[in-house]
Amino acid sequence: MTDKATGPLPASVLEALGRYDTPTICNAMEIVAPERRLIGCYARTVAIRSVLKSSLPPDEQSKRRIEYYEYVGTGHGPRISVIQDIDGPDVGYGAFWGEVQSNVHKALGCLGVITDGSIRDIPQWAPGFQALAGSIGPSHAWVHAESFGGEVRVAGMTVRSDDLIHADQHGAIVIPHDIAAKLPEAAELCGRRETPILEIARSPDFSLEKLKAALKRSAEIH
Repeated sequence: MTDKATGPLPASVLEALGRYDTPTICNAMEIVAPERRLIGCYARTVAIRSVLKSSLPPDEQSKRRIEYYEYVGTGHGPRISVIQDIDGPDVGYGAFWGEVQSNVHKALGCLGVITDGSIRDIPQWAPGFQALAGSIGPSHAWVHAESFGGEVRVAGMTVRSDDLIHADQHGAIVIPHDIAAKLPEAAELCGRRETPILEIARSPDFSLEKLKAALKRSAEIH
């Protein structure tokens, strides 16, 4: 069921983006697309609920579950699940993610999950399966997928199915496809501009005047 397609972007671009941490990619976005500061992997979007039972009869719930796994396990790759918990003030009440789902999603070709909901079973998670989560909790309660494939909003980040996402322990950012190939060069520029500032900041001969000079040199790097 997994699909090894690299999607609309060449694998070399995805590999290049993977060489940088997410803060650096955010810095590069400020150069390449300064108007997009607040906006990897290809997203698989889901909305979940756990406070209330699913209104679907058992056979429809089983059908929905299979359809969801088909959605997650196909399409451009590598993939990442982006799950919005729509329980409002009770967000995180039940955990969709644990030992079973991490292993199943890894087998389906997902590298990790971004969610404002909760996760559990952390020691038993699939090896290498990554997570950015809103909380940790012990129970899955009545958790179920209300919908998938649509637009979701997690921690202020709006994500649509097949959006390109860069994520690490710092957080996540959506990368517009049309600027993705420009980001590695911009990230290198960010590094070159930071070098003179870091060198003087780490020097035993640091002084305010030397910092001013370093800032001037940094601004002149293009």
